[in-house]
Amino acid sequence: MTKIDTIIFDLGGVLIDWNPEYVFLEAFNGNREKMQWFLDNVCTMSWNENQDAGYPITKATEDLVEKFPDYEQYIRMYYGDWENMLSGPIQGTVDILEYLLRLKSYKIVALTNWSAETFPIAQKHFDFLNWFEGIVVSGEEKTRKPYNDIFEITLKRFNIEAETSIFIDDNAKNIETANKLGINGIQFSTPKQLISDLKNYNITI
Repeated sequence: MTKIDTIIFDLGGVLIDWNPEYVFLEAFNGNREKMQWFLDNVCTMSWNENQDAGYPITKATEDLVEKFPDYEQYIRMYYGDWENMLSGPIQGTVDILEYLLRLKSYKIVALTNWSAETFPIAQKHFDFLNWFEGIVVSGEEKTRKPYNDIFEITLKRFNIEAETSIFIDDNAKNIETANKLGINGIQFSTPKQLISDLKNYNITI
């Protein structure tokens, strides 16, 4: 087995619990059906991902208000109340990250789909974002996962060999791209599962 020398972490859904439901379930007075319709049809994940790839938040908001004027209040809430979508750290994964850093055996970086405009808010909340050797933020690169180029940017920027690296992400499409590029992918579900999967690479937590 190839010896792993680099571990690449995704952030949202792996180290940080971020979810629009934390804002909109309350906004829709606990009506989960109405909230889900809004998130599936108005402020969709694909719309959010466009901002993650560098599209300006103000422009994105006005585009959507023009398209769905009856939902203006809720559309403006998406980024106006965005900070409250951050529930907190996924502590079990943060503990794993801290342990791996203490070993001093691995280069540890992050690759995240995140708007360049909102990422500073996360940095203010989570000290562990300062622990990485570096973080590739999709909004700053004007591209995003699962496209090849953002993975290639990460490999080149930190002088990473794909075959000796592990990429940890909760999104199957992102893992699929990583694997196609020769990066060892682990699809994250829980910290306990991550510990188990890391053992397959002779990394014991």
